[in-house]
Amino acid sequence: MVSAQTSARLGTALIFASLVLPLQQPLSAQTPLGTPTATFPEDFGTIQTVRELPDGRVLVADPLGKTLYAVDLDRGTRTVIGSEGEGPEEYGQPDAVWPLPGDSTLLVDLGNGRLVALGPNMGFGPTSPIGFGDPRQGMVVALPQGIDGRGNVYARAMGQMGQQSDSAAILRINRSTKAVDTVAMFKMQDRKITESGGANNRNVSMSPIPLSPEDAWGVGPNGAIAIARAGDYHVEWHRLDGSVVRGPAIPFTAERIGNAEKEEFVGESGRSGGGVGISIGIDNGAVQMNFSRGGGGGQREIDQYEWPDRKPPVYGERLNIDNQSRVWVRRHVDAGEPSTYDVFDQQGQRVATFTLGHGKRIVGFGASSVYVVAFDEFDLNYLERYNLPTT
Repeated sequence: MVSAQTSARLGTALIFASLVLPLQQPLSAQTPLGTPTATFPEDFGTIQTVRELPDGRVLVADPLGKTLYAVDLDRGTRTVIGSEGEGPEEYGQPDAVWPLPGDSTLLVDLGNGRLVALGPNMGFGPTSPIGFGDPRQGMVVALPQGIDGRGNVYARAMGQMGQQSDSAAILRINRSTKAVDTVAMFKMQDRKITESGGANNRNVSMSPIPLSPEDAWGVGPNGAIAIARAGDYHVEWHRLDGSVVRGPAIPFTAERIGNAEKEEFVGESGRSGGGVGISIGIDNGAVQMNFSRGGGGGQREIDQYEWPDRKPPVYGERLNIDNQSRVWVRRHVDAGEPSTYDVFDQQGQRVATFTLGHGKRIVGFGASSVYVVAFDEFDLNYLERYNLPTT
């Protein structure tokens, strides 16, 4: 019997700064996002994305609570959609929700390793696997970092098992045909690779190095890709016709990483679910993939990680794009400072900077709303809604 096993964890790694340290944007140019128009009174384990429905309710997938909710923020109520299990009307670990054409929704079910289409009335419909292909030759993991208006999934390429690379492709995946196109490239964070075992039982572990350089990216409804580049911190748009629009470099300060910054990163990783764990087993040619969120992403001690010397300019996470086609980029600041988002237009020009309370993060937009996750002293997630500002 010949077997191999590899595991990887996708976390919240970030972009590293250049050695030239220009001054940061003046505080006077930053505007508080304001007061929430609604705050849901009950907690969630963690929230990755939200999906605003036509009737104003919000779909929320809670992977740690293993529940999918329809949340009415105005009434302060929530309704459970479906149930836990492996059947056609069930999910194992609902992780994220994304809009699909026709008021439908794409549910990411990590526990069952599948993507599920939900109809406008929340009926469970067709499914497709999250992972497919051979990891020894380059598997495809369709974990969405964006969905366009035609329902295509945009995800990062995983590459070949156990191989290190400093960049990766952004893939456009047709869920029905499994056709895969490369639409752009981005800088990945650094990773630590550990190998053990022999030729017939090889084990490869890949762990991201926190706060190491990585481009952040997201997808607009028309399929345009927004990328916040690591080197000089600028935003560029990759359009469907193949053209690229690059904005000017934005000045930033690369803050030194001390114990406060390390502890803040580890704590935030835990509050956001600790990244997605992927395990791949190959036994006599048969490939089995398992996915999960949680399991200690934020529980490790800071000395168990490798760290860069300085913070990057922005978080290397999914970029959120609002209905005005503006991309919101979360910027790194000193430990303990308010969460800060730079807003860029379709030309890559920064048009505004908004702040939220410390540790809060944006998880999605509605027609006229910004949805934000806040935390309490027990690291439980609370959903807030703000008015979407104009610029």
